[in-house]
Amino acid sequence: MNGAKQWVILFFFLLVSLTEVAFAEGNCPPGYYPIGGQGVQGCAPIPSSGAASSSPEVQLNRPTGRWTKTWGAIAESKTTQHAGTSVGKRSKEEASREAISKCRSAGAADCSVSFTYQNQCVSWVIPRGRSGAGRAGIGAGPTPERAKFNAQAMCKNDQPGYCEEIYSDCSKPIFDEF
Repeated sequence: MNGAKQWVILFFFLLVSLTEVAFAEGNCPPGYYPIGGQGVQGCAPIPSSGAASSSPEVQLNRPTGRWTKTWGAIAESKTTQHAGTSVGKRSKEEASREAISKCRSAGAADCSVSFTYQNQCVSWVIPRGRSGAGRAGIGAGPTPERAKFNAQAMCKNDQPGYCEEIYSDCSKPIFDEF
């Protein structure tokens, strides 16, 4: 009798361990049916056939704000090596004012905006030799790498090799919640 009882218990545990969780309609939870094919599988809710439904309606997410583009600017002096930059400002004018203000606070009196950009990255490169025979380049792009590439294309180096990057930043959009 003791041996028969052990066999029944062993059979019961074997039976329980070999069962799988059952899903309705091809591994989809109740109330859903399988969609897709050729290796792509998914589940979609089963549409109700009557006017009244016991399941709640699916609510789509609505935006709770909006993305605001931002500006950046570079201001520089033509007579000195002073410069000022700004990034993340809500208007072109605000970005320009801040860049000029920073340039002037460095000691230059003749600061003017040389470049503005909106919702992108900027790179400013200068010739490595600084002999006066080269030309600086400012470039913008969707990534810092692309902005630097564009700036290098505009720069004329006064010695072999690439121009030196002295400034890089990105003006990213700001999410304003309602």
